[in-house]
Amino acid sequence: MEYTWTGQTHCGRVRKNNEDAFLALMFDAQEVQYLGKEGEAPAEGNEFIFAVSDGMGGANAGEFASRSALQSMTDLIARQFHQRASDSLSDREQRLREFFQRVHEEVQKMGRHYLECRGMGATLSVGWFSGNLLHIGHVGDSRIYHLPAAGPMKQLTEDHTDAGRLRRQGRITEREGRIHPTRHLLERSIGAQPHAVEPQIATFPITRGDRFIFCTDGIIDGVWDKGMEKYVRTPPPYLIDLPPAERLVKEALEASGRDNLTAVVVETR
Repeated sequence: MEYTWTGQTHCGRVRKNNEDAFLALMFDAQEVQYLGKEGEAPAEGNEFIFAVSDGMGGANAGEFASRSALQSMTDLIARQFHQRASDSLSDREQRLREFFQRVHEEVQKMGRHYLECRGMGATLSVGWFSGNLLHIGHVGDSRIYHLPAAGPMKQLTEDHTDAGRLRRQGRITEREGRIHPTRHLLERSIGAQPHAVEPQIATFPITRGDRFIFCTDGIIDGVWDKGMEKYVRTPPPYLIDLPPAERLVKEALEASGRDNLTAVVVETR
């Protein structure tokens, strides 16, 4: 099995700066490598991290927050990937949970030490691909979707907003969630909350032909779930020559573009 991936980010039509960021890493027992915005690599002997982050804060603090969160994640992986005492599922999930807490503390520290970073925070949605498993860690309202080789698309992450909770409870629809007054009020975030962060941690099996979408809320604002699935699986002729992540950014930009937009699409072959 091998992985292919594409990533794309855009500041949108309204904002001058881009508070979104994405990360693609490959690592083994010897080294950690940054990956480009497009590529492919064999699964055997390698592990992969893909992530998106959406920053928030005054001035340029949001931009700094998202990049700081991803850089802290990279630094932790670089220091600890060779220290694996166990390959058990619980060990990997616990390590991912610890990574989130450490990243949270690093962003908090910058907010305390630098006045211009006071109150900054970020969403963080991470996928750790290892063998035939995907471990996810997630805080905020960015999302990870699973498009299985056969079957409908499913959202793997939970939106940490009041609107997200209402939708999970079946009390509002996707359409109602898009205009709900609390849709952008985060209940959990990296750095901004004073107490310890509580990430969503879960593990899912991977099979050949699966696709995964990592995206920030700028994509969600412009593209409905059904449209997202269509643009990745069966794009119309005017999009078919574009990489999957670029298709999502292009369509979300044309439909809305009020926010920064970031998408990463990963496929197993």
